[in-house]
Parts: sequence; structure tokens; C-alpha cells
Amino acid sequence: MGYSRAPVDAPGAGTVPVLAHVDGRLVDASRPAISIFDAGFQSGDAVWEGLRAYNGTVFRLSQHVRRLADSAQALRIGLPLSREEFGGAVAETLAANGLQNDAHVRLMVTRGTRSTSGMDPRNAPPYGTLVIIAETKPVPERPQPQRLRTASIRRPGPQTLDPGIHHANQLNSIMARLEVQDTGVDAALMLDQDGFVAEADTANLFTVSGGRLRTPLPTACLHGITREIVLQLGRELDIPVCEERLSLFDFYRAEEVFLTGTICELVPVVVVDDRVIGSGQPGPTYERLLAAYRSLVEEETNLVP
Repeated sequence: MGYSRAPVDAPGAGTVPVLAHVDGRLVDASRPAISIFDAGFQSGDAVWEGLRAYNGTVFRLSQHVRRLADSAQALRIGLPLSREEFGGAVAETLAANGLQNDAHVRLMVTRGTRSTSGMDPRNAPPYGTLVIIAETKPVPERPQPQRLRTASIRRPGPQTLDPGIHHANQLNSIMARLEVQDTGVDAALMLDQDGFVAEADTANLFTVSGGRLRTPLPTACLHGITREIVLQLGRELDIPVCEERLSLFDFYRAEEVFLTGTICELVPVVVVDDRVIGSGQPGPTYERLLAAYRSLVEEETNLVP
């Protein structure tokens, strides 16, 4: 069918960073720099963003910082920098590692170093611990088509933990990936508490059916920035777009399925639960949207052709 198995977040895809930014200092990334009492280490009590740099410029940095700040506000985590200062810290980390392009930046703010072990937020300082990691992670010119399998692990909705909060506790998605990783697929497809499709374990999902671009409502999936961009690009390309509840049946009978995320950009899906999607090849709507997305990236980051 012309595809090979290579997960979106395949192990070993990046290079080891030389220096990491930890609370205003550039430190050897191979040496411990976070306290064993840090709330992020002990409890996953943190917020984070995944960024991608092109030609020395972080794509949609302001949107990512805004989402980080919104998540921190929801969890009452004090940000150690202003929104404007985050950009400088990210740029410093990229420069320290000699990275201009094909760079993945992980920006994290934990609740900080607690005075003692335990989950009580009152034992943490007023401002969190900032960590920035920059690694080389190239985007392939032709993303590898993916196979998905539905996991039994469900994505929580707002009644459990609002997916709008981009928190660092990823056990829900990790458990879904563990369930499917030895079954010959690339990633897990996850349902919400009512049995409707939510997202993949590391990315948002789209389908194309009858010329319409469709994606699950953001009630049990991350409010993805790339997801938002793709919806806007669809409108600009005169493709009817719809956010709605989608069932597995909607995916099985779709003409096209693809993943979206800041790090992976847009990646085609050709098999879901052993059902071949469409022709089993990346579809024309996906190709149009990928080209439009990359054109937007080039425009906003001043890439040299």
C-alpha cells in the first residue's frame, strides 16, 4: 500500500540537547537541574507547550504562550516570566544549542519546588519552575502515513479534567499508547466518555467525507493550535468545515483521515482498526491543506525557499 510504520513521535527522532534553560540559567542538559521536591517531578503538576522553530523563528509563539498562560491561570501556577519574556528565553535556548531550523522546543512551567513531599499546592512557591528544552526534530518532506487502533482508555471530558488545560500529566495518553503499541500500529485513537472519537494519543484528528472537513468537538481533546489553523485554512480554501461529534463509523467510512499537531504538522492516516481509509493513500484534501499549512509557515517565519 506504499506506507511504512513510523510513529509520529518515533523514539530517537531528535538529537540530545547540549544546554537546557532552567529558571534563567543555561545548564548541561545531561545533568540533574530540577529538585526532587519539584511538583512537576513528583506529581506532573505543570503546564507545557510544544513549539517548532523554522529558520530561527518559532511558529505562532504568541498563541502558544497565551495557551500556556491560560493553563497556568486555570491551575493557579505562577508564571516566572511575562509573556514577552518567554520569547527571549526560547530564543536564548535555541541559540545556545545552535538550532535555527527543524527544532522542537518543549516549554514547561511546573508549580515549583515544594517544601516537602506531597500534593498540597500550599507547599509550593508563588512562582513555578521554568524549563526549556530544544532538540533537532526534522519534519519529513513526505510524512509517513499512519495506522491507528482504538484504545479502551477514554479521554476525560470537562466533568473530569478539562482538556483545554494543557497540563503535563500525560498518563491517560501513555496508557492508550501502551495498549496498542505492540499490535502493529503507530498510535492510539481515543474515544470520549460517551464513545465518540476524541483524538489520537498525541495529536488531533480530522476526516474528509463528501467534500467536508470534519473534526471532533474540543470537549475531550486538546484545543490544538494546528487544529485551529487547519480549520481556518479549510475555510480559506472554500472547503466546508465542521466541528461535531464523530463516531468510529464516521472514521471507518471517511474518504480521508489525518492527524494535526505542532510537531508533526499534518500526517495522513491510511488505516483505522484494520479498515483501509479511502484509497489507502494520502488524499487530495490532505495534500491541499498540507501545502497551504507549509506556505503559511513560510510566510510567517520568512523561510528562504
